[in-house]
Amino acid sequence: MGRKAKFGGTDFLDAALKLVAEGGVGAATVSAIAEELKAPIGSVYHRFPTKEILLAELWLRSVESFQHGFLEALGRLDGLSAALHTPRWVRENPIEGKVLLVHRREELVSGDWPGEVREKAARLSRGLDEGIRDYARRTFGDVAETSILKTTFALIDVPYSATKRYLVMGKIPPKMLDKMIEKTFYAVIGGRDEDL
Repeated sequence: MGRKAKFGGTDFLDAALKLVAEGGVGAATVSAIAEELKAPIGSVYHRFPTKEILLAELWLRSVESFQHGFLEALGRLDGLSAALHTPRWVRENPIEGKVLLVHRREELVSGDWPGEVREKAARLSRGLDEGIRDYARRTFGDVAETSILKTTFALIDVPYSATKRYLVMGKIPPKMLDKMIEKTFYAVIGGRDEDL
């Protein structure tokens, strides 16, 4: 029977997140993670063969955390809460928000990544797509291109763009954004103007 691992994948990801908080994404090197945990460098490489894979796993964990609350709001047909989830989540999780700038979902679904990374990214992507389609169907009565476009614009594009600007600058998104996101939500979704 083999020896039980002293450090699990979560320990390495938590250490990487701490290093990102202290010095940015570049600070989360394999050697720095090992030093942070007082772990043999080989134990980090055993679980994460490269820094890129470790950061991809950290990105996936952050997306999963974010997406949980977003999809929960969609499931309740609370589109406004879903739209406001982005700036609120980033305010509560600014380091994870910074991690989300490292990759795009499409890169991990189709890139040259281990199967486990691609599969998890694809699962998260499917969950998001299904949530958006279900919300559009229940809100507009269909999943026509226009309904999906309105839903995506109001619930994803606007909140993401508004929030990303502050993340790139290393700042916390101001609460004033919430009101602008809310106004956009009601203009696009709430009014259901057929001219949109």
